[in-house]
Amino acid sequence: MEEKKYLKNYQILTYGLGDFGSNFVYCFVSSFCLIFMTDAIGLNAGILGTLIMLSKLLDGVSDFIFGSLIDRTKTKMGKAKPWMLWSTFPLAISQIALFFIPDLGSSFQYVYFFVVYSLLNAGFYTANNIAYSALTALITKNSVERVKMGVSRAVFATLGAIGVSSIAAGLVTSFGGGVHGWRMVAIIFSLVMTVTEVICVLTQKEIPEETKRQVGNEENVEKGSFIHNFKILLHNKYYLLVLAYYLVFYFGSGVTSSAGAYYCTYVLGNANLLGLLSMIGSIPMVIGAMLTPTFINRYGMHKTISISMLLSTLSCIPMVFGGFQGAFTVMLVAMALKAVFNGPISSALNAIIAEAANYSLLKDGVHLEGTMYSCSSMGVKIGNGFGIAACGWLLELSRYSGSATVQTAGAITMLKVLYVLIPAIATAILTIIIYKMDVFEVNEKLRKEKGVKEV
Repeated sequence: MEEKKYLKNYQILTYGLGDFGSNFVYCFVSSFCLIFMTDAIGLNAGILGTLIMLSKLLDGVSDFIFGSLIDRTKTKMGKAKPWMLWSTFPLAISQIALFFIPDLGSSFQYVYFFVVYSLLNAGFYTANNIAYSALTALITKNSVERVKMGVSRAVFATLGAIGVSSIAAGLVTSFGGGVHGWRMVAIIFSLVMTVTEVICVLTQKEIPEETKRQVGNEENVEKGSFIHNFKILLHNKYYLLVLAYYLVFYFGSGVTSSAGAYYCTYVLGNANLLGLLSMIGSIPMVIGAMLTPTFINRYGMHKTISISMLLSTLSCIPMVFGGFQGAFTVMLVAMALKAVFNGPISSALNAIIAEAANYSLLKDGVHLEGTMYSCSSMGVKIGNGFGIAACGWLLELSRYSGSATVQTAGAITMLKVLYVLIPAIATAILTIIIYKMDVFEVNEKLRKEKGVKEV
């Protein structure tokens, strides 16, 4: 029996604009904030890394709080849309403020950085990203549409990341370079984010609550207390697996994105190559993402993503070899293959989280869509934050100097470790996590046991 359709084609398309726009904050701050603070402002990489780590501890708390608030929200716009809309504007302002750090002494600058960086990430980005992710479960119950939304999200996220990585350095130079150049780019990117986020919000429509609940024995479906829901999450192994996936993936991503500008500048000798590396590591993923629905229809969700992650891990071997031995072409080819094999999981993540939420509904009778999607935002920001922090610490350990034209051999070796080896190790761990992600099969069994057709 064919599943009921909820979305129009343009809604699937505009949903992807949400991640396209958010990358003009997330990718920009992740990839360039550290090098801006060290090379343009003159702050210490090790201290910045520590401040970023401390800030990310706040993120771990705020993610669950915002997720719970979304679960309890009831407005004419829905549950998640209001949060995504209102958070867009202060998110733009906070990014601009981060790059307009005042010249009032290094002590004040460290405090200012910590406060603004925390507001941006633990506050406004958290509210925005959790609400955006939760829309997958709130605007459709069709599993095929969810995968298509994942494809749209993956494609537009890739385009956004490529756009930021490819044009940021050139734009900074075109505006005269230095602090002024970075500030102008921050303003432009914040405006791009604002426009695309608003379009995404206004073109989506959440399913009314009474339509959404078709679980049977509806009197058993409840919304528990904050503590009760937290306990349920801790007993949902798929929530923990998804959280672990995001933490590991974005730790590796944080390390890579932060080290990328340094790697291109000091190892490859050309800062503008970051755009090429970003395209090689991202554009092929679009191919993999677009092929994902076909493979899922033929082989099933779990088998498709498990095999693709295994192939992604194997492609890391030549990538590491090329990165350390100076075989640039080998590294590029391996990065492209890895990106293709990452396509299926990037498309399927939202559908996996929705099924993890369904697991709690089927097993415990509690709606936790917003709280469940907090694991993605929590994993993104804590994992990414620790990745950026680790980059700062390891650069300091290798005696990297932002004022030096040529770096020491130890610093060069560390940049290679950061850019190719650590991400390879992270990919191997992710493959193990995905292998254990059998939530679709388990939920299907629970539905049959309970006589439930749709959740």
